[in-house]
Amino acid sequence: MADLPPLNALRTFEVAARHLSFTRAAEELNITQAAVSQQMKGLEEALGVPLFRRLNRRLWLTDAGQDYARSVRDALEIVREATLRLRPEASYHDLTLSLPPSLAHKWLMPRLGRFIDRHPSLTLRLHTSYEAMRLGVGPTAVHCAIRQGRGPYPGHFSELLLREEVFPVCAPSLAAQITGPADLKQVPVIRDEGVSWADWLTAAGLPQRAIGAGPTFLDSSMAVQAAIDGRGIMLGRSVMIADDLVAGRLVEPFRDLGLRVPYLNAVWFLCPPGQEETPAIRALLGWLKEEVTVSAVR
Repeated sequence: MADLPPLNALRTFEVAARHLSFTRAAEELNITQAAVSQQMKGLEEALGVPLFRRLNRRLWLTDAGQDYARSVRDALEIVREATLRLRPEASYHDLTLSLPPSLAHKWLMPRLGRFIDRHPSLTLRLHTSYEAMRLGVGPTAVHCAIRQGRGPYPGHFSELLLREEVFPVCAPSLAAQITGPADLKQVPVIRDEGVSWADWLTAAGLPQRAIGAGPTFLDSSMAVQAAIDGRGIMLGRSVMIADDLVAGRLVEPFRDLGLRVPYLNAVWFLCPPGQEETPAIRALLGWLKEEVTVSAVR
């Protein structure tokens, strides 16, 4: 590919463009500022367009330089990830897992100690976000994720961890005031923004307006806490309320009726293709599958 600039010059350009400074680029690359300047001059001559401009003693990217910097950065990242995938012996001992904050709070955190005890040499970093993070390889990447959705996820290795059910739960003190589903109109109803009552009401043979008013929460863990505090009855997701049912903080008032319905979204584990066989991710996924089996709501 004779029409490509030297790879070393592209790497230097990416660093200089990121810092907007030849001096800081030289420090990161451990070369002289003169070497950075010479490489950038050669790159601009090879491309036939200016990439940098100086204004008020500051370095700026031209419009062409900004476009080129984005493309070069993406291309170098692809090369870096491809290289790391070829080096299984260089598997990192720090693993970054992305997952929704509510799932981290209500399900993962109470169990995390068992993973740490089993794998003391592996450092697990948690990145909590409701946004779908870009997954990658290398020490600074987000390596894997737990996501809630319909799946599967093209472009990723994805494995179903569990499917959930939803059913009404409340504090024991409130359950004592409820004799049947018809009482839902008489008690406060806590709404989790991500969980619809429609299918459950249909299964119970009730009209869609058969539930009372109450607060709505965007965060599932906050909705669960409100139910624990006796603020109302909620339609709980099995993975989010499992520990609270076992501990008796929540009860299922209609358990004898068997009124549980499938939740639309399932819980999935994701990582970049091929990374499922690295020791760190294999250890984490294996442990997650064990915990899911043990903690299933009965």
